[in-house]
Amino acid sequence: MQHQEVEPPEALSTTIKCFWHTSIDSQEIAMGLEVMPDSYTEIIFYFGGTCSISTEEGLQPLPSPFMVGLLNRPVRFQASSHLAIVGVRCFPWTVFDLLGLPPSNDGVRVFEHPVAQLQAPLAQLIQAGRVEDALALVQHYFLQMQSRAAAGGLLGKAGAAMQAASGTLPVSQVAEAAHTTVRTLERNFKQAAGYTVKDVSSLMRFEQVRNHLWLHPGATLAGLAQELGYTDQAHLSREFKRYSGTTPAAFARKAKRGQQMLPNDFVAFVQA
Repeated sequence: MQHQEVEPPEALSTTIKCFWHTSIDSQEIAMGLEVMPDSYTEIIFYFGGTCSISTEEGLQPLPSPFMVGLLNRPVRFQASSHLAIVGVRCFPWTVFDLLGLPPSNDGVRVFEHPVAQLQAPLAQLIQAGRVEDALALVQHYFLQMQSRAAAGGLLGKAGAAMQAASGTLPVSQVAEAAHTTVRTLERNFKQAAGYTVKDVSSLMRFEQVRNHLWLHPGATLAGLAQELGYTDQAHLSREFKRYSGTTPAAFARKAKRGQQMLPNDFVAFVQA
């Protein structure tokens, strides 16, 4: 797997975390790819083969692009052959305003939007090996349609405070950072993201634990629990299993194996 990320220009920094590209060969995806929850919403373009999501009803084909929203459990994707992916990693409190779509709490969402017009030119650039040009094209598109959400507005301030604290702030302190009341914050946040402040904060904390265990499988859970504001180690373990479907110890063992195949800076994809 080859992975690279590009930070957005300043004008997009409050709505988009990064633009990224990943190339996955057929051997790596033979058993499928499991995507772990995190605190971002991804707009996914893919090229080179077909991509499907595994559901209780079987494999469901996905168009390009599709959206991976906030997840409450891992989801598994299958592909027919070598896959190249171009992604836009967005903050969940800005992505729907960015696209002009109603908020949704769907985990994986098929949506109709003019952004799909990028599929053909991106495919040509990816096929020609011009990955940097492909990322620049997506960046230019979003610069032209950047969100109406004010960079320094209520949601921007709330999101920045949540990120700075890795999701450990209580809602009252997030509201204080945004210079608003808890009630106003919760109403506006839910309307924008489809989720509550607490929902997203919990995912932020899980993401921190997940990333740390990936990079440092031998880390002590008690220390992580204290650092990230969990009540105790048992609380951390319950929350981790809630989102990942496995225990922190089992994930750490998988991390030791997976580090031989996947880059350290791309934990979201874990081989099934």
